[in-house]
Amino acid sequence: MGLTSHKLIALVALLAVFTVLGTLWVWPRLAVRSWPAMFLRLGTVLVTQVVLLATLGLAVNDYFVFYSSWSDLFGREHGAAVIQGAGAGAPPGVRVLGTAEVTGAGSVGRDPAQVGRLDRVRLPGTTTGLSTDGYVYLPPQYFQPGNEARHFPAVLALTGFPGDAANLVGKLRYPAHELDLLRQGAMKPTVLVLMRPSPSMPRDSECEDVPGGPQAQTYFATDVPADLRASYRVLDGGAGLGMIGDSTGGYCAVKLGMTHPQTFGAVVSLSGYFRAAEDVTTGDLFGGSAQRRQLADLNWRLAHLSMPALSVLLADSKQDGSTYADSGAFAAAARPPLTVEQATVDSGGHNFTTWNRLLPPSLSWLSAHLGDPA
Repeated sequence: MGLTSHKLIALVALLAVFTVLGTLWVWPRLAVRSWPAMFLRLGTVLVTQVVLLATLGLAVNDYFVFYSSWSDLFGREHGAAVIQGAGAGAPPGVRVLGTAEVTGAGSVGRDPAQVGRLDRVRLPGTTTGLSTDGYVYLPPQYFQPGNEARHFPAVLALTGFPGDAANLVGKLRYPAHELDLLRQGAMKPTVLVLMRPSPSMPRDSECEDVPGGPQAQTYFATDVPADLRASYRVLDGGAGLGMIGDSTGGYCAVKLGMTHPQTFGAVVSLSGYFRAAEDVTTGDLFGGSAQRRQLADLNWRLAHLSMPALSVLLADSKQDGSTYADSGAFAAAARPPLTVEQATVDSGGHNFTTWNRLLPPSLSWLSAHLGDPA
């Protein structure tokens, strides 16, 4: 019986009802002072709690599709993503503001010319007053002789909310994926900038310029690129900078690409959504403005605004709730100069296991759409 089977949820829920009723029925018979009775009372409480938690966990997973199968839950999903062509129905077709403060650097005691270097940085926002910590991965070619004046394309990678930038290093393994792809000749050397999607934690800004609040969109579209180019040898112009993110980060990547195509030449969404979330973590993002809310809806932008000159890759699992269907609808509505492609895996949920399978082809795709550093 599958992990997301409604029969399984119903069966476990029914079991939970029986365990609660059974506990109520047997409890008076165990109300005696003896060690066996005490352990039996403890056992009934534990069994009841486990079954209730299992019911809740299955229901939550069914709603959010964190895991789509038992093998997905236990990290045994494998298989590469398949990149499809343009969406069905689509025709063919700086000024320096500051510098990144490096607060730590390392390549695990190895030669950076062989494995690259990971810098822990704080990126200040001169125009917005915002700042946040993150990581910058510099590929081995950055340190190799003869490349001292060479400038490289860069990719800004964002986590989902409220994820930590460290997850992009330890769980999604961005630097490791790039190093593998470089050795395979499947990617050009690229600087990776690894960050969380909100510079106003614990508030979820949804990469929005909030009226009277944090100017998160300006921070990512203006301050971060300026910091990056002031601190590292990174190519100028939109062709030199791309963006990728998972979940909230995926929404941010596509939104920032559509609103600032002159800054981001190509973007990738890993299981991202298409309309800004509004909940207790976001607060009022739009100052009560219906127009601002519409502009934060990417499907509304497709229907009512001119198409930006942007390349987009939407990467999803076919089992990830509504995101796969939403991505297909977005791709179908796109028209030149906006181009949209899709990368898919047949199974997997809204989790790191799925995104690790989607990342290698996504990074290769980004590399092919960004400027050549040679």
